[in-house]
Amino acid sequence: MIKNNLKTTFLLAALSGLIMCMGALIGGTSGIQIAFIMALVMNGILFFFSDRIVLSMYHAQPLHTDQYAYIHEIVEELCHKMALPKPRLWLIKAPHANAFATGRSPAKGSIALTQSIITLLEPHELRGVLAHELSHIKNRDILISTIAATLATTIGYLGDMIQRMIFWRTLKNDNKRSNTVSLLISALLMPLIATLLQLAISRSREYGADECGAHYAQDPLALASALKKLHQQTMTKDAYMYQTSTASLFIVNPFLGKQWTSLFATHPPITERIKRLEAIFNKNF
Repeated sequence: MIKNNLKTTFLLAALSGLIMCMGALIGGTSGIQIAFIMALVMNGILFFFSDRIVLSMYHAQPLHTDQYAYIHEIVEELCHKMALPKPRLWLIKAPHANAFATGRSPAKGSIALTQSIITLLEPHELRGVLAHELSHIKNRDILISTIAATLATTIGYLGDMIQRMIFWRTLKNDNKRSNTVSLLISALLMPLIATLLQLAISRSREYGADECGAHYAQDPLALASALKKLHQQTMTKDAYMYQTSTASLFIVNPFLGKQWTSLFATHPPITERIKRLEAIFNKNF
């Protein structure tokens, strides 16, 4: 867990470093201030309202206590162990087995489960999934993801500003031309690097939630078993109902079957997650 937190800190620092580098390329602070304010406003709106937006996007309905009493009991038990207020529970009527947590703080937390994941998993496996999602809430991963998105978006704006600056600047001699080429390469590469760092943060937080969830559930193999089932279904089901912008929220990437490189993955490889959970079991149980 400490290793994952250190990795996240390093990646956030790297994103901040990219912003300073691009600010130096532009040659002043006014441009970076404007871009940073724009990114803060946009991501601030998402931070405060993203939970409502995503729940509405998937037509989530409250998970009724009378019909799903055992799920509420599992969540209450885990919340007691994790010293968390009970999040609001939601049901998404979809044929895909998946789940996600959202909310800017533990007091505003929500967990959504698809109908299929409730049907597919055994109660102990579902408990492992719920512990994972509660870990995201406990560790404030939504806040961390928002900070990463803010920094990455700012870098994207700065890259666009540099490209516009190049377009309007005069190219009268070789020195300026050489400098312009360097600026253009930086403007194109740095936003790409920022995106890769943002995705790396997302993968690191998934490892952290797996480890934290396994610790509190005291059953790492339950989550490992759940991930195997979810992975198998994801590889065979069409992801037509999902939006790419929300893929990082889910416990399993719904677009796993269409992923062509791990560099652009929102989640770590399922096999590696299972391997780590099995190692936690062998070490502590």
